[in-house]
Amino acid sequence: MFGLGKKRSKLGKWIDKRGISQTWLAKKSGVNRNTINELTSGDTERAPTIRTVKKILNALKEVDPNVKPDDFFDI
Repeated sequence: MFGLGKKRSKLGKWIDKRGISQTWLAKKSGVNRNTINELTSGDTERAPTIRTVKKILNALKEVDPNVKPDDFFDI
């Protein structure tokens, strides 16, 4: 199981629940692995750019076509 023992963001919890790795998300979205790590960690207040949000959502829509930005980010 992914994310065990780590503080996670909404995005981090979502991918953990579905067994999606951060590496998969980085490759599918084209977003840097370090950025994905920061956005899935519950320890950061980092806000992604709109472009980054769009890339992540496009990748996640392969898993769930109904995902929306406000499922994960406070935009």
